[in-house]
Amino acid sequence: MTTSRTAPAAAPPGRARGRPAPAAHGTADVEVIDRTLQALAEPTRRAVVGLLRQGPQRAGDIAASLSMSRQAMSRHLRVLRHAGLIREVGAAQPNEDARARTYQLDAEPIAALHDWMGDVRAFWGTQLQSFKAQAERVARERRGER
Repeated sequence: MTTSRTAPAAAPPGRARGRPAPAAHGTADVEVIDRTLQALAEPTRRAVVGLLRQGPQRAGDIAASLSMSRQAMSRHLRVLRHAGLIREVGAAQPNEDARARTYQLDAEPIAALHDWMGDVRAFWGTQLQSFKAQAERVARERRGER
């Protein structure tokens, strides 16, 4: 049996040593962020989230508000549930009509996405500050200032 060693990953192209990188997130966080972005990439699902921002609603009412069939809405709700963006409220009976199920938003995946976006924003803010400082330094040198 042979084992192979992999070389450590190189820094991404264009990243100089000493430059800050966005904060690393655990695999679980990355998966939550990926599922959240995939779920929200579809306009109808964003509309469902928008409706649920007003408070819990029944699946049938959500479908009616968006002029959708129950079957189509069921698929969208399933994706949003899988992503953890919504959850059923109250106890659902096994034979209960799916239209009668009530859903509400779950803030946890949105909070994880918000934190990740904050890390990205901070990274680019630092990069832009460094670029501005360099541009100002070059401008002063061209004017003969120190």
